[in-house]
Amino acid sequence: MECKQSREEQLSALIDSYGNLVFSICYKMTSDYFASEDLSQETFLSAYKHLSEFDGQYEKAWICRIATNKCLDYLNSAGRRMIPTEDAGLEDSRMPDARGTPESICLEDEVKATLLARCQSLKPPYDEIAKAYYYDEMDAGEIALQRGMKLKTVQTQIYRARSMLRKLYGKEKGA
Repeated sequence: MECKQSREEQLSALIDSYGNLVFSICYKMTSDYFASEDLSQETFLSAYKHLSEFDGQYEKAWICRIATNKCLDYLNSAGRRMIPTEDAGLEDSRMPDARGTPESICLEDEVKATLLARCQSLKPPYDEIAKAYYYDEMDAGEIALQRGMKLKTVQTQIYRARSMLRKLYGKEKGA
């Protein structure tokens, strides 16, 4: 986020960018539409209060983490208020997603999108090789078979693509 923007403008930009995402996280975690609306508002209120502490990096992950924490707090407090019934301990209607928490899903999607963009930024043929190997998670033998290439050629291209990707990721860390 730019320092030139007022806090209100920064908040407005956050809401415009991540309002639907935050609501989706809250709804997925609580399964309660009205609680999700309240938790979304609490998320952005908390973000507004802590804008001065935020360094501007990984904005999406930051806002997702706040939403997740608000939902966990809500669920913990709701659990303490709830009176258990006879069958309450036997089944849980909110089975966790096989991929993990909404925050980890969000982060995983962001990492995969970044990886795909980096793979596609490489020059041919390394762009397609990197995408197949790293993003699509194919092994060198599958790639060679699919493309009608020698295995050793594919392995060499994977090695070179890995080197190029390391440079791209290294530039990001240095920036």
